[in-house]
Amino acid sequence: MESLNVTVASAQYPLDFFTNIDQWKVKTHTWVEKAVETKAQILLFPEYGAMEITSLFSEAERADLKSQAKKFLLYIDEFKKTFSELSQKHGVYIIAPSLPFYQNETLTTNRVFVFAPNGAVEFQDKFFMTRFEDEEWNVRAGEPVIKIFDAGFVKFSISTCFDVEFSFPSLSASHAGAQIIFAPSCTETVKGAHRVHLGARARALENQNYLVVSQTIGEAKWSPAVDINYGYAGFYATPDVGFPDDGILQIGEANKPGWITQSLRLSHIGRVRGSGAVFNFKQHLPLVKALPIQSKNIHFSE
Repeated sequence: MESLNVTVASAQYPLDFFTNIDQWKVKTHTWVEKAVETKAQILLFPEYGAMEITSLFSEAERADLKSQAKKFLLYIDEFKKTFSELSQKHGVYIIAPSLPFYQNETLTTNRVFVFAPNGAVEFQDKFFMTRFEDEEWNVRAGEPVIKIFDAGFVKFSISTCFDVEFSFPSLSASHAGAQIIFAPSCTETVKGAHRVHLGARARALENQNYLVVSQTIGEAKWSPAVDINYGYAGFYATPDVGFPDDGILQIGEANKPGWITQSLRLSHIGRVRGSGAVFNFKQHLPLVKALPIQSKNIHFSE
């Protein structure tokens, strides 16, 4: 059943240095609780926000980008346990900060874990690698499957950072039922941040749905991977019936830590697709049938 409104909190997230995992847990609990205070039902953290856990590594381990993902495995269980418990405690869906997920000697992916209030844990891997990920970090694309996460009251998908600058993951997800596309992101420069936000606005336009961006902010000079971060959160729709003229629902102040929260009216999606000034979504259908990607529905209510 379609809900009239879904409230989403998107993070402008600074990366901190920790001396033990308990400090990271305290920060994570604090951030989740602050988002819950805004009545958010879905919480979006940014891409590579989990890299602050590498502050627990030695300096040499942090510098060795190609092998640090394997050491990250030591903290994966605690990472998942922490977010899963918070999701269940507060009754919210949490799209956790992504991390380089080691699978074997030749495959490390950029993985976003999704936590549901019923204890279910799912993930979406990034498809398109940046030059830094590919050439220096040895992070590779995941399987060509876009997941549509069905929470019962809303369906959503994830296009991580560079992925949102390409049309077909969001096209596939939207035509498979996703009403919100979440774009967790980590960018170093102003140009990089704008590429992601412009991509998000384009995806909102062509799919006539909602796009939500979360980004890392500030400096973490102890990490060669995420030493400089520029970003801000944003909520976007298509510039059409029932939406702002520029499609911008809300954007945060760049590099200011905290959450921005927005209520998204799902009924407006059907309205604009059925009686808007243009029919971007409908007219993409012939292209969608030929997309080189599979979609998979994940039902959290089951």
